[in-house]
Amino acid sequence: MHSERTDVLVVGGGPVGLFLAALLAGRGVEVRVWERRSAPPTGSRAIGIHAPALDAFAVIGLDMPVLAAAVLVRAGVARSRGRTLGTLAFDRASSTHPYVATLDQHRTETLLRDRLDTGAPTALRTGTTLTALSRHADHVDATGTEPDGNRVTVRADFVVGADGARSVVRDLLGIGTTGRDYPDRYVMGDFADPEDPSARSAALVDVGPDGVVESFPLPDGRRRYVALVAGPSPSTGTGAGTGAGVGAGVGVGAGVGVGQDGSPDPVTAARVAEIVTARTGIEPDPSTCTMTSTFGVRRRTADRVGVGRVVLIGDAAHEISPIGGQGMNLGWLDAAELAPLLAGAVRTGVAGPWPGYAARRQAVARRAARQAEVNMALGRPLGPVAAAGREALLRTALSLPTAHALARLYAMRWA
Repeated sequence: MHSERTDVLVVGGGPVGLFLAALLAGRGVEVRVWERRSAPPTGSRAIGIHAPALDAFAVIGLDMPVLAAAVLVRAGVARSRGRTLGTLAFDRASSTHPYVATLDQHRTETLLRDRLDTGAPTALRTGTTLTALSRHADHVDATGTEPDGNRVTVRADFVVGADGARSVVRDLLGIGTTGRDYPDRYVMGDFADPEDPSARSAALVDVGPDGVVESFPLPDGRRRYVALVAGPSPSTGTGAGTGAGVGAGVGVGAGVGVGQDGSPDPVTAARVAEIVTARTGIEPDPSTCTMTSTFGVRRRTADRVGVGRVVLIGDAAHEISPIGGQGMNLGWLDAAELAPLLAGAVRTGVAGPWPGYAARRQAVARRAARQAEVNMALGRPLGPVAAAGREALLRTALSLPTAHALARLYAMRWA
């Protein structure tokens, strides 16, 4: 067993943990990152990067590399039963980034790893699993296990749990969660883009009676399709509000549904293509599929954001529905607010409290969760009368002069 000393240990080397570490390194903070995965990042998983996150990336010079690799989605189009209900443009959603960028998560993670390596070449330790935390008044001792079974310890001024919805850090702290599971189930896949060229830079949301189909352009001429496959029984109510669902689902998270070798599951690919064709008339080619996933939806909020010198961010602190594509972005914005607070605490040797930090971040997460719930509700199956009512409401909402406020909502300008 060997020991190390650092200012901040980040547990979790996914997009959120890497971004926080890069921010801290840029502020002169000594940082270590433990990531349990040994292999390089793979898979498209979350894809949507919103304007506030791009603004935050600019602090470490990551915005331009991301934009160079991404597709810029400048509008969302709502459809139903072969008709266009309206278009939501993002041109007024942000003065800096009037679009949503879409990029495979593994490519975003690779860019983040490269950025961290530039500022702190030895910070990232892969294949290391956290097994114990020992908290003290002026430091935290963390113990981990490496792939060969050797133990490693780090003494850190602070520890940050950026280790996802099944956070080991949260469990070791004894922090519970509250929330609920939803009945909605989805399938998704990435295909060669079969849409008309005029729509290939737009997010498309079909809210037909049988359930939502959402799709989003990806680099290299691909498109992600996400389809609801199960949910509440059709209703005879109106079922729709004024929060139009255009733009929902960008950045949807990954679940299961891949082959044993990591390749897309051909059965799931065929199922997604069949659903998309039946509901929209568009015919994705299953042979071009590069990713498949099936997933359910749940909402969880940690009872506390941290204890003493240990802090939770991202999904470890607040897990929300991936429908709406906000979860990864919420984690990045957690990191952007936390980084200067941690850097100041390391510099002064005083550990918080940071008035309002936890309350602000959890309040933002609650708002995002409510928006995701609206997105899901707008996409559920409806009877003929209710479906017609939903179409009418969406058509009206998207035609009003105030529609740009919806664009700002979906672009997370409030976060």
